[in-house]
Amino acid sequence: MLKQRVITALILLVILGAAMLAPVRWPLLAIFVLMSTLACWEWERLSLSEDQQRWAWPLALLNGALMLWLSVYWYDTGPQEQAADLVYRALVPLMAAWWIVGATGLVLQGQATQRAQGVLLSVMGVLAPLVAWASLSLFLYTQGIVYVLSLLVLIWAADIAAYFAGRAFGKAKLAPRVSPGKTWAGAVGGMAAAAVWMVVSANWAGSFGADVQQRWGWVATAVLGIALAALSIVGDLFESLLKRRAAVKDSSQLLPGHGGVYDRIDALLPIAPVALLLSGAWLF
Repeated sequence: MLKQRVITALILLVILGAAMLAPVRWPLLAIFVLMSTLACWEWERLSLSEDQQRWAWPLALLNGALMLWLSVYWYDTGPQEQAADLVYRALVPLMAAWWIVGATGLVLQGQATQRAQGVLLSVMGVLAPLVAWASLSLFLYTQGIVYVLSLLVLIWAADIAAYFAGRAFGKAKLAPRVSPGKTWAGAVGGMAAAAVWMVVSANWAGSFGADVQQRWGWVATAVLGIALAALSIVGDLFESLLKRRAAVKDSSQLLPGHGGVYDRIDALLPIAPVALLLSGAWLF
């Protein structure tokens, strides 16, 4: 299992690295569209009732087609025009507020014994991947590869630190009804790593940390790193809640040893729109 997990991770890193090093943007944009489409499908499978499962693929494909069309349209023009206003002026703040208030509330409530049903969660399963894709695309268009990579490293650093801190010091459970494996020690370790990364990366021109530091100052940069790490935990726990309600271990089996695409980007979905609001990119 570990060998399979490592092989899959290495393949994904090679693909992502090659896309980032490509002289054109479209390979990375294509990856953004693909992972958002698959995450949408997996979310809908978790949130729709059993007799509504047939709608999971159509919803995901329609969402993916919209993202693909916008990617092609923006590839030459860029997203700095009126057609982008609905996404960036309305949907990004809406989704940021939903993750901070709505998803956090559901996680705190911890109702994990009943399958997730309802129009709201299914709608969010379409909007969350769409807005995350739009946020990453805007970062790529306006800020560049280094900016996108520095934001991804923030998420990876928080996740890795949380894992090792939880294994070394974890005793008190963070959300036992939702995810028994998560501990307070892991959460603190992840937030500390995110704060350190934000401050360190703020010294590198063109990074997300540098952008935040220039807009908000050094102290706020560290605090916002902690806040983003906390939000990544909410994203992780929210997916765990959906999986527990659906009585499944992984969102799918698309990635051998890792589960589904949603399992891999559950922290990115809430962080992307909030990071966009904190950055100068949103004010294009």
